[in-house]
Amino acid sequence: MTTTDKIKQAGLKVTPQRRVVYEVMTELGHAQMEEILSAVQAKVCNITPSTVYRILDSFCKANLLAMICHPETGKCCYDITAHEHHHLCVGNKIVDFDDSELSAMIRRYLKEKHVVESDEEIAKIQVQIITDKKTTK
Repeated sequence: MTTTDKIKQAGLKVTPQRRVVYEVMTELGHAQMEEILSAVQAKVCNITPSTVYRILDSFCKANLLAMICHPETGKCCYDITAHEHHHLCVGNKIVDFDDSELSAMIRRYLKEKHVVESDEEIAKIQVQIITDKKTTK
């Protein structure tokens, strides 16, 4: 599916600026605002930071992107993978980790423990796994 198709399918109007921002995100995967802005401005020099912020916000609301925060650094970044998935936090890096079995297990567990009301459905599960380098003594 093309960039234009994805933006349209999300119910958003296709503009040159939105196309560039989405294409940059497909290249970057996970990226902080500064990285995105730099890459977008390298392609469209006259785009303002506020325009990029608004586009990213509209993409998140349309479920084209997701925003995640690194639990150790506190820095937030945008994620091109908006569907349910998990993250491995390795140092300052965030890596996608798809595991539908883990998500299903968590859903079952939460239902069994009555954490979720019987008339509620869990919309999305995202687990962040933080790794730590082993130190040898």
